[in-house]
Amino acid sequence: MSAFDDRAPAEIFTPSGLNRLVRDLLEDALPMGVWIEGELSNVARPASGHVYFTLKDANAQVRCAMFRTAASRLRFRPVDGMHVLMRAKVGLYEARGEFQLVADHMEPAGEGALQREFEQLKARLGAEGLFAPERKRALPAFPRRIGVVTSPSGAAIRDVLSVLARRCPLAEVEVLPVPVQGREAPPAIAAMLRRASASDRYDVLLVTRGGGSLEDLWAFNDETVARAIHASAVPVVSAVGHEVDFTIADFVADLRAATPSAAAELLVPDRADLQRRLDRLRQRMATVMSRRLQAAAQRADQWQARLSAQRPQARLARDAQRLAALRRRLELSIGQSNHLRRARLERLQARLAAQHPRLRLTPPRVRLAELRQRLATTIERRLERDRLRLAQQARTMHAVSPLATLERGYAIVFDQRDAVVRRAGDVAVGDLLRVMLGSGEIHVRRED
Repeated sequence: MSAFDDRAPAEIFTPSGLNRLVRDLLEDALPMGVWIEGELSNVARPASGHVYFTLKDANAQVRCAMFRTAASRLRFRPVDGMHVLMRAKVGLYEARGEFQLVADHMEPAGEGALQREFEQLKARLGAEGLFAPERKRALPAFPRRIGVVTSPSGAAIRDVLSVLARRCPLAEVEVLPVPVQGREAPPAIAAMLRRASASDRYDVLLVTRGGGSLEDLWAFNDETVARAIHASAVPVVSAVGHEVDFTIADFVADLRAATPSAAAELLVPDRADLQRRLDRLRQRMATVMSRRLQAAAQRADQWQARLSAQRPQARLARDAQRLAALRRRLELSIGQSNHLRRARLERLQARLAAQHPRLRLTPPRVRLAELRQRLATTIERRLERDRLRLAQQARTMHAVSPLATLERGYAIVFDQRDAVVRRAGDVAVGDLLRVMLGSGEIHVRRED
């Protein structure tokens, strides 16, 4: 008791009891913990796996601890001087009576803010429809000119150029240089995309850079860049960072590639595949052409046969054959008729001889003379009628014969291929012609 205070104490604490009371008061006042941002110092990581450090700002500091389970989830290595954002429970280390924070989550301070900004922009642009699958355009199958929006000195452009040269050396590649990191990067990238789209030079555009932290890739999470990709008149491929990295540009682009090299693989076909495809097409074309040529040759042979069948020489030969056949039939018919008449005459003579008695010699003789005269007359008439019919048939055959036409002064003109010339336009000046006349042939040349 102090000599200056005569009041009785309500409760007397021990150091441990007081520290316990203060700890309980702190934990009750902030049961859910706090988010706190500051600079790391005095970072220690003993063999136990726990992490001990001090979090400070310009005016104060507080001791902190992160136990092994939470520390194993860290995606980075905490070092002195690093600015971090931390979630922790407020407490008191009773043994020393020291105020401390026990952290269960820690991230670089800038990355956490950027991640929240990323999610907000992604949600807003997604609501506007910039990520809609139905607006995604297909890439051209055989791009002739590719524009690559990237840093000309980065590893990404070297990878892209190497893959494109290997897969499709015929494709033209133009590097459209822009900064890919820092404050000047977003407006430069957006402006380059707008110029490339308006130039109408490119079949497809590739926006790319190598890997890095969220802050390093932040230029591709800019709203102006996203809207420039969305407004592009040609398809845009995005390949930013590594396979695990995603940016707003990836969501807006018509196609997202995991890496710059993968983007180059997707942009152009492989020349080996193209060569195999061309070989198959060439074989198919050769087969089709061979079949068509065979069919055309067969048709040509058929037309040649039909043309040969229509030549005047062939028609004359057929008519001559018909005339010879008719002549043979006529001769055979006349011979048979004469033979029948001769046989009949012989029979009549036999009958006359059988009935030739001496007493009736004169009448039978007269009768015989009459019969002979009638027979002779009949034969003569029959022969004359057959001769007239034969002459009429011969005149008819001669009238339809092309030779008769030639005998009337006409001629048949053949060109150098023995084709009949029907129009003057079928003969060129200087062509040799063969003229078939009623008797013989002559060879002439057209002069005018």
